[in-house]
Amino acid sequence: MYKTRILVEGTVVAALSLVLSFIPTTIGSSFTISLGMIPMTLFALRRGLKPALMAAFIWGILHFPASQVVYLSVVQVLIEYPIAFTFAGFAGLYAKKVQQALVEQDVRKARKMIILGSFVGTSTRFFWHFIAGVVFWGSYALWGMNPWLFSLVMNGVSGLATAIVTAIVAVLVAEKAPQLYLPKDGLLVQRKSQ
Repeated sequence: MYKTRILVEGTVVAALSLVLSFIPTTIGSSFTISLGMIPMTLFALRRGLKPALMAAFIWGILHFPASQVVYLSVVQVLIEYPIAFTFAGFAGLYAKKVQQALVEQDVRKARKMIILGSFVGTSTRFFWHFIAGVVFWGSYALWGMNPWLFSLVMNGVSGLATAIVTAIVAVLVAEKAPQLYLPKDGLLVQRKSQ
């Protein structure tokens, strides 16, 4: 029952992440803020690494039936969707530390761990977009830029903006509704007895 609940919760979060990606946040031709990282990071910090990787993988796969896949080659599609999006789940590495800090009411530590989780999940995802940008999108680089530099700038700025927005929202959620990080069914960190 517990695993089924987490699977359903993760699937709902993946769908919400996809829906949020429909909100236009593109600046110019290539810069974007991925709003879907917000619920995915919250889920990762709530449920931990394995459920987060599963939910993030589903998020990547949902791009296919939603016709949100830009296709250049099979390898490019695999890197930019199932692989890149799965790596967004690495924010879950910080779940236990965030939950422990919240249980201990250590607001400063909780903020720090949430920010780290947000940046780790976003940067590991955008690393794969960077690789795809160099290998597959390099010939489309604006102004004749070197593909490495072009991909670093485009994916770096998008990833940084996404991480900042995600971290801000995730910290605000922790301050206003910390219980969202502390599921009653199977805490990663057990609450200390009062």
